[in-house]
Amino acid sequence: QVQLVESGGGLVQPGGSLKLSCAAPGDSLDRYEVGWSRRIPGKERELIATLTTFHFEHYAQVAKGRATVSRDNAKKIVFLQMSNLGPEDSAMYYCHARVVGTTVRSWGEGTQVTVTS
Repeated sequence: QVQLVESGGGLVQPGGSLKLSCAAPGDSLDRYEVGWSRRIPGKERELIATLTTFHFEHYAQVAKGRATVSRDNAKKIVFLQMSNLGPEDSAMYYCHARVVGTTVRSWGEGTQVTVTS
């Protein structure tokens, strides 16, 4: 398990963008597949994006074309950038990490993003 701390949430205007960060203060992320999910109130948590140790990116349909997941292994940070936000993107966004070859994911506590005018 690795400790993950998200930041960067807040209020965003419709049509705006977000950049979330996820820091791993106590561990290296080199051997982890990382990603972002979100939970909209009343709905199941949904995967947004994942990034493998070989920098292969995968995006859920809801994020394709407007999201970018990236990592800085040296600084132990994972980023999520997402543009053209709408009220439907208001959610708690969570960072997660999984050691390649295992099934256990570590999760951060989340950062709230609210899209409102």
